[in-house]
Order: sequence, then C-alpha cells, then structure tokens
Amino acid sequence: AACLLDGVDLALQPGEVGAVLGPNGAGKSTLLSVLAGLRRPQGGEVRIGGRPLPAIAPDALALERAVLPQDTGVAFDFSVQDVVELGRYPHRHHPTHDEAGIVRAAMALTDVSHLVQRQVNSLSGGERARAQLARVLAQIWHPLPDGRPRWLLLDEPTAALDLRHQHETLATVRRWAREQGVGVLAVLHDLNLALRYADRVWVLDQGRLAASGAPAQVLTPALLQRVWQVQARTVRDVDGCPQLMVGGPMPGH
Repeated sequence: AACLLDGVDLALQPGEVGAVLGPNGAGKSTLLSVLAGLRRPQGGEVRIGGRPLPAIAPDALALERAVLPQDTGVAFDFSVQDVVELGRYPHRHHPTHDEAGIVRAAMALTDVSHLVQRQVNSLSGGERARAQLARVLAQIWHPLPDGRPRWLLLDEPTAALDLRHQHETLATVRRWAREQGVGVLAVLHDLNLALRYADRVWVLDQGRLAASGAPAQVLTPALLQRVWQVQARTVRDVDGCPQLMVGGPMPGH
C-alpha cells in the first residue's frame, strides 16, 4: 500500500491559526483526518492537550474539537437552522441556558441568518459551506468548564466561497482564535490567504513535510518552484502584506 504520510511533525497552539498547504495529492486531507481522530496512523501518535487522542472518548472529544470536512452534503431535507443545531448535539446531556441563542449567534457570524429556514440542499455551494461552518462553530462555542483548549479543524473551508466570503471567513476564524483561545488548523489551496491569515504554515509534498514556519518566511518563490513547479514573485498588497504573484508553470512542466 502507498504511504500517504511519512515523518510529518505538527504542533498547533491554542489561539493560533495554522494552514496546511501543498499540491493535489500531497496528503493534506489525510493529515487533517488523522489529527481529527477519523483515521488512525500506522505509526506515530496524535495528542490533544497532552493526551493521546485514542484515549479520549468520542463524546468527550466532540466537546473540545470540531471538524469541517470537504464533503458536507446533507442527505435529508434539513433547514439551515437544523444543520447548525446539529452542532449542539454533543451538549445534549448538559445544555447551556441559551442553546437557541448560540445557534443564532453562529449563523450571524457566518452570514447565514437570512437563510435560516431555507433547505440546505437548495442553497449555493458557498451558502452551504457557510451554514456548515456555523455548525462547527456552534459545536465549540463556549469555553470548557475545566479550561481545556478547543480546536477547530477545517478542510478547504474557502473552496466554495466567493472572494468576499473567503476573506470574511478566515478573518472570523482568526479573530475567534485570538479572542477565544481556540486553535484553528485549515487546509487551504490559496497561498495568499495563508500569507494573510495564518500564523504558521505546514507545506506537504508527496506525504512529507517540505517546509514549516511563519508564512512570509516559508512561502517563497523558491519553495513554489520546488513544490508546485510554478514561477512566482513576492509583491505587497494595498495593506502592505506580502502576497505571491504566480507567473505560470516552470518550463518543461
């Protein structure tokens, strides 16, 4: 069998936004599923808050980490409100005094309040993605009583979004990370979004870690040439933030 990940070392801190980057087939979604506890690695281990992930019961894990997969299709005629309320299911044995308020606040944060009674399957891809983001935010909305950090794992959360909502979504989760102390790890394809919103990046190439560190130091034209086989140069956007201007594939690719 092919080795999908090999020797990948990653440590995310509470309050930090991390981005996993790499070409198609590099192992990004596989890594996220391993970190989420959805796939068990053949070697190595995943720890959350210092505890081995397999030692944490699924019900307990759902209280401290939420996962937004790539495929968020809904098999039933659920409304947007129904979907977001599913995020509160792990709290059913110990609900807060304002469960409905959490659902409303999460929908407002992701700009889907006006869609509350719409059937999810009737929405555009971007609207559906924002409804699902509201669900995972609602899942870990409040700090845990014992002070354990919360974690948000997002697999390509901006893929279906228009330009405005890409920036709004990542600005929202970064602000949430800072204010709430939530550790956010997102698989992204857009390197410029990672440059703008991530504190740390991990670049995968064929299942191995090609580079990691602060985005501006890691995402260089030389790295893009080596990993993505594209030519690029660094420019500054209107806010003075570094951005990459991609010029096209390398000759011979």
